[in-house]
Amino acid sequence: MLSSCVILWGLLLSTAAALVAPQPPSEEVHGLERRQTCNTATNRQCWTTSPAFNINTDYEASWPTTGVTRSYTFTLTELNTWTGGDGRTKTKAMLVNGVFPGPTITANWGDRINITIINQLQTNGTSIHYHGLRQFNTNIMDGAGGVTECPIAPTKSKTHSFIATQYGTAWYHSHFSGQYGNGVLGPIVINGPASANYDIDLGPLAISDWYLGSINQLAARVMGTSNPFIPGFPGSPPNSDNVLFNGKNINPAGAGGSYQKFTLTSGKKHLVRIINTSVHNAFTLSMVGHSFQIIATDLVPITPVTVNSLFVGVGQRYDVIINANQAVGNYWFNASFSAGPCGISNNARPAMIFQYSGAPNTNPTTPGTAPTDARCQDAMNYVPIVAKSAPTSSYSPSTGTTLNTKLSIDNTIARVFWPVNGVPMKVNWNNPTLEYVKNGNVGSMPANENVISVPTANVWTFWLIQNNSSIPHPVHLHGHDILILGGSPALATPQIPGNVMRPYNHAVDGPNLRTTNPPRRDTTMLPAWGWLLVAYKTSNPGAWLFHCHIAWHVSQGFSVQFLEQLSAIPTTMNLNELTANCNNWDAYYPANAPFLQDDSGI
Repeated sequence: MLSSCVILWGLLLSTAAALVAPQPPSEEVHGLERRQTCNTATNRQCWTTSPAFNINTDYEASWPTTGVTRSYTFTLTELNTWTGGDGRTKTKAMLVNGVFPGPTITANWGDRINITIINQLQTNGTSIHYHGLRQFNTNIMDGAGGVTECPIAPTKSKTHSFIATQYGTAWYHSHFSGQYGNGVLGPIVINGPASANYDIDLGPLAISDWYLGSINQLAARVMGTSNPFIPGFPGSPPNSDNVLFNGKNINPAGAGGSYQKFTLTSGKKHLVRIINTSVHNAFTLSMVGHSFQIIATDLVPITPVTVNSLFVGVGQRYDVIINANQAVGNYWFNASFSAGPCGISNNARPAMIFQYSGAPNTNPTTPGTAPTDARCQDAMNYVPIVAKSAPTSSYSPSTGTTLNTKLSIDNTIARVFWPVNGVPMKVNWNNPTLEYVKNGNVGSMPANENVISVPTANVWTFWLIQNNSSIPHPVHLHGHDILILGGSPALATPQIPGNVMRPYNHAVDGPNLRTTNPPRRDTTMLPAWGWLLVAYKTSNPGAWLFHCHIAWHVSQGFSVQFLEQLSAIPTTMNLNELTANCNNWDAYYPANAPFLQDDSGI
């Protein structure tokens, strides 16, 4: 009898914990992994006890092995007219399983994730990239068309498979910029420990600029020198028509649509997983009467920081805790536009609602005040929980690689480009970089594929990135977290007299570099007229991309790829897995493709 009571009491406790804890997938509820979990509302830092994995575990060195596989099937479809969550009709929509955003990929730390992509787009090849996931020793699964694989041809399919070696919040999107701007994207949630306690996981909040026109057509106009959007400024994009929160908002031009709402339970702490899935717009977020406790930047757990507003660039993610400690009611969650050319929308005050349970079903009455402290640049006060430091004596201007970006106009073809080191990158869809590696002819790659080779394993690599333009750029590195050692300060105005870049000065800036446990993330902001100095360790063989995540800019060639541990790539992954998909693509392109490549291809 006593034994039965103990078992019953244990079941009751487990059930109570499940009401507020991140819900494990069903097949683990009665399995070994679930019995070993210690991740509760009062101890989020712990994940499992035997074996021990917690917030202090270096996920680049070890991770759980659950033996569980999460399988997803994504069918990509194309609609010439589609009514979105703001009640407005979009000219061209490309959707994942018929919805926007696409379904959330959910797994536990250490699970295997299988995603089968079925391409039912009418004329487009496609690929899916899992933004932020390290893909350790699985570069072939990174989903960058023309680099790690051939595009998936219309009517064909492909399956990606990899282990969730990290945890936190990420997202997936087509690595063809027009497609993700038209709707091919969705959240990724990998359950794991957290650096602060919370009661309820509200899940992902994807914030997206939204354009009613086809992104492909808008990109073509942005690339033209006779750009109709901002007279005298080539390559400038239009205002977004709206900003959507998990695919919803009101119609700023008239009736239609509805506000996205999240429900808060009074007295509880709520985890919100913020993702900027935009094509162009960056936002400064704030919530009337509430602060944000930041516990992760991208997929890097940090020492908690409490802020009243939060800048989020394109591609960036923040895990934040919102404490429901105010009066029961409805509160605006506002997205404001920062000073400088970080994007602008026809919806000047995009917002959603956080509604306390028990509050009346009405809109909030207090509008809030737009923050004025952000200048389209990341804060640099984030301290990763797992400390990683770059060698203090390794960097000098002669030992690093300098990447210079500058707006360029080719009047011979009336096109605008964003080249890096003078080369606007354009990949070859029929011969992706991993195909060159497989065939042993990397040396014959065209110069316009903009390749840097880092052959040695486990050495520190330093990149000095300089921006000779008035536009801040959200830059993203595949396959790695980058250590942000330093950067020039944000400018008070978008431009400075003479439009002169503030270059890195080693004598002045070198002593101020932060090499001891600096901020670490996969997407960061390159300041206008300024510089960033980043570092990473060459511990992940593959062909990796570094690029601006503004869709127009990557289309215009703002990208670099680097071959890491070239000789180890064929022995780390099975490059023969490329063959079937590339054969399908070769049968389609170019002979059967009605539209030929005219941009970077990624």
